[in-house]
Amino acid sequence: MSAALPSKVRRQPLRFLLGAAAVAALAATSACSTTSNAASGGSSAGGSKVIQVVAAENFWGSIATQLGGSHVKVSSIITNPDTDPHSYEPTAADGRTIAGADYAITNGIGYDAWSDKLLAANPAPNRTALKVGDLVGKKEGDNPHQWYSHDSVYKVIDQITADYKKMDPADAAYFDSQKQSFETQTLAQYNQLESDIKAKYADTPIGASESIVTPLAESVGLKMLTPETFLDAESEGTDPTAADKSTIDQQIATKAIKIYVYNTQNSNPDVVAQVNAAKAQGIPVAEVTETLAPASSTFQDWQTKELQGIADALKQATGK
Repeated sequence: MSAALPSKVRRQPLRFLLGAAAVAALAATSACSTTSNAASGGSSAGGSKVIQVVAAENFWGSIATQLGGSHVKVSSIITNPDTDPHSYEPTAADGRTIAGADYAITNGIGYDAWSDKLLAANPAPNRTALKVGDLVGKKEGDNPHQWYSHDSVYKVIDQITADYKKMDPADAAYFDSQKQSFETQTLAQYNQLESDIKAKYADTPIGASESIVTPLAESVGLKMLTPETFLDAESEGTDPTAADKSTIDQQIATKAIKIYVYNTQNSNPDVVAQVNAAKAQGIPVAEVTETLAPASSTFQDWQTKELQGIADALKQATGK
């Protein structure tokens, strides 16, 4: 890959952009919130309750779908890989989806502040809400990309299952079975790759294009050399310092990093230059994305593909 690397305009800083469509969504859905929620906890053809679930992002939505099986209907708001969840502007359809939800799953940690606005505009006393950041003890300013943390993912799995059982106690055994199958079978390859990378490559120095890679590196025991201030700047859409860019250039030139991990959904000239420089030095480049890619993928297939790419890059770099 050369200068033709895929890229998109740098994301805007973390903030909620509430435009005309969002205003329409809030106004249109508030009036119908009670009616929609009254109709939501309906029954499937077999007579079992179906929980109406909305997930702000499709990576959490994929997990929620598989844990709930036939007893949930999940709608994810962020599904397009080209959409930046940080600065997403909700639509009237998003407002209607929120209004009709029994259960809402959001990321929090400053990542999807627009979802807080939608939930506040469509209050429902019987709606259950899960904010991942609160669950895992992270606050705004901490790294929001917790779907790349193995420990955080498993905490979310536990909480979603517990919430499903509380909302639909008659099907508690079903949800327990779904959880066991998901953790031991569906996520088997994901778990194995995490373990294998940690066992073979712990403390291997790496570089990265932004902070989305940090929780992943921590999960598998890799040593992140890229300055955190650069990673955060790229994630938040602010300008990195000249000093940080110089440090990274030196790390690449001296091969202080063994691999470079690149988020293809958040690119700009600085990152493209780093990717090209790494390749010119023979440093393998592995790719990750912010959301499911393709959008039709499952959480486990997406993560497994990325972990395998990182494992292959590490093997190429170290010969192990």
